[in-house]
Amino acid sequence: MLTRKSRLESKLINALSNSPVARILVLTGARQVGKTTLLRHLFPHYSYINMDEPLLRKEVMDMSASQWTTAYENVIVDEVQKCPEVLEMIKAAHDRGGDQRYIVTGSCQLMLMKDVKESLAGRCTIQELYPLTIPELMTNGWTDEVVYSAFQKIILGQSIPEFIPFRLQKNYEQKLAAYEFYLQNGGYPALVASAMKASDKQKWLKNYIKTYLERDIRDLADFKSLEPFTALKKASAISTGHALNYSSLAREVGVSPNTAQRFVQYLVMSYQVILLQPWYRNELKRLSKMPKLHYLDPGIQRTLVGNVNPHLSGSEFESAIVAEMYKQLQYLDIDASVYHLRTSDGREVDLLIETPQGYYAFEIKMSSNYNHTDNRHLRNLEEILDKPLLHSFVLSQDPKPNQMNSAITAVHAANFLTSIST
Repeated sequence: MLTRKSRLESKLINALSNSPVARILVLTGARQVGKTTLLRHLFPHYSYINMDEPLLRKEVMDMSASQWTTAYENVIVDEVQKCPEVLEMIKAAHDRGGDQRYIVTGSCQLMLMKDVKESLAGRCTIQELYPLTIPELMTNGWTDEVVYSAFQKIILGQSIPEFIPFRLQKNYEQKLAAYEFYLQNGGYPALVASAMKASDKQKWLKNYIKTYLERDIRDLADFKSLEPFTALKKASAISTGHALNYSSLAREVGVSPNTAQRFVQYLVMSYQVILLQPWYRNELKRLSKMPKLHYLDPGIQRTLVGNVNPHLSGSEFESAIVAEMYKQLQYLDIDASVYHLRTSDGREVDLLIETPQGYYAFEIKMSSNYNHTDNRHLRNLEEILDKPLLHSFVLSQDPKPNQMNSAITAVHAANFLTSIST
């Protein structure tokens, strides 16, 4: 039986759907993150058109704007990247006036964003949906409230809380279970079905990767052969959590550096990976200018490399935590940018978040015992940065929090990425 999980994005989508300046809402994200399920739950009274169905697609495209307006007062148009021409129909219907509402979904960022910007410029609001976050995994139904994590509250400007040992947290077992589920399986909604065994989850993830290669990538590019891209996708999964060197990746796969760069961009555009750009505004320091690649979902990444072992490597753990923080950050209505930082003398900051007020810095360690040397790259970091360093954190798996000084806090990653409660 499929268990529905509440989504933090629901409130924002509901608010936008009633806004006079958002009559066209575009919801994008990877295949199977729950876009259609969420929208059909939030808007059961809307008509629904799936552009992935060829016969229906032809019937829709034979309609005039006038017929469209008459037939569809409020409508969800799913998988619009299969027929981007329908965006012109939506534009024409929108421009006829009235209060019709249009919600458009797609799983291919390149084609969708290109056509949306060309056809719906100034007429739409764009939102992105990601795999389930850990706080969302903790919910048991649509009506459950998704509670902001300690991380989200800090980024929103609340004071640094006094963390208590993770094992003493209220609902500790529930938080730990959601955290461990995420590290092992990722956050795709289909995987939370109560009857699913571990082997079923692995089968689903393998099928997802196969479908992604056969459908989403075919939408992005007309490949004569998928083999080079498939090889690069696996090589990039092995390299998750590392600085991205296109020349090295190209040699490993047997393609040109330009082709490797183009393939990685396909992974970004289809919501498989994120590239943390390097922070390098300080011209007095020699700083790395290579991006760092992280897979957005640990379940997909581990399936690609064939890792069914419950233990993650250090780089896999780093990617899983960075991806979770990235997802949680996207659901906050704030101006924030994410980077990594690496200097020529070996100092490395795994994640640097810039807000208008200043920076938050993060070192991510998989160890279950915090050591004072774990924060060495965070010390005196403000000497490099061009804004105040608001606080630094070491995220590990040590259940006991450590406050090394007023500027650096060490805390269990699950404690940090769920709500604070006693």
